[in-house]
Amino acid sequence: METQTQTTQVQTQTQSQKRNKIIYWIFTLWLALGMVSTAAVQLLKNKDEVENFTSLGFPVYLMTIIGVWKILGVIAILIPKRPLLKEWAYAGFFFVMSGAIISHLASDHNFSKIFASLLLLVLTVISWYFRPAERKII
Repeated sequence: METQTQTTQVQTQTQSQKRNKIIYWIFTLWLALGMVSTAAVQLLKNKDEVENFTSLGFPVYLMTIIGVWKILGVIAILIPKRPLLKEWAYAGFFFVMSGAIISHLASDHNFSKIFASLLLLVLTVISWYFRPAERKII
């Protein structure tokens, strides 16, 4: 009876790990797609994005810096190994997205302006939370 219980526990743990890995990859790929697409818009200096950035009081050159950081962050979270680098990338995504949300709120922008940053922040947190053990530093 005890062996059957242990087998069931192992199967449950394996299923849980598999489910967590699927959740991780779904949210991480959506996060990567969102970060790359917003980075492209920033690096290409899209007219609407320039207006959005300047309406928040930020200089246009900051778009280039953040766009490059986003692409480097995506590379960091997608490559194997390098868990410390991944932690830094997740922290960077968290700070950039939470900063964007706060900036929009401080500028009295409506929810449609905040939504993309909020979505990317949620994707960042979920991807970080469900990352597999081999992608963690501890």
